[in-house]
Amino acid sequence: MNAQILVIAKAPVPGRVKTRLCPPCTAEEAAVLAEAALADTVAAVSGVRCRRRVLVLAGEMAAPVGFEVVAQRGVSLGSRLAAGFADTARVGVASFLIGMDTPQVSPGLLTSALGALAGADAVLGPAEDGGWWGLGLRNPRHASVLRDVPTSTATTGERTLDALRERGLRVGLLPVLRDVDTIADAEAVAELVPGSRFARALAGVRPGVAG
Repeated sequence: MNAQILVIAKAPVPGRVKTRLCPPCTAEEAAVLAEAALADTVAAVSGVRCRRRVLVLAGEMAAPVGFEVVAQRGVSLGSRLAAGFADTARVGVASFLIGMDTPQVSPGLLTSALGALAGADAVLGPAEDGGWWGLGLRNPRHASVLRDVPTSTATTGERTLDALRERGLRVGLLPVLRDVDTIADAEAVAELVPGSRFARALAGVRPGVAG
């Protein structure tokens, strides 16, 4: 599949990332977890054969090895997602975008997502909370629909799916994953990937949690 993978992320600065983890975490601890989640996501993407890897970034941090960095733009999350697709688009190259909230994602799952995109116009990975963790588009221009979809709601995923289908796109669905938003999410996800950077980071800030 002639595709690129985009990781949309915030630089892990205390007070600006994973604020819903506070409390029980401090802002500094939440940033440690965010950094670990991003590192696991970057590692998973690095294990996938693809045309290009891009970090669509809010803030400043060094580019991971093998990644380009493109700055986020836009006020709302929907506009930043749409801009991320638009600003990285290349003719004839499909795009798959993932966030930094699912450190349990694996190279195998991402490879399967790109494979599913080869047989569809779009693929969408639903999240347990009603949002979505990944979106792939054979033609990135269709990401413009994201500007009009309310984000961070229990119906964001459903409304995104409806918006894509209203454009006449064939949309394949990926496995449902759990985003890390709350400490309960963090503990549940860490159990899925023991030994990961995220699990070790959580064990460090929450003694008693297996790492």
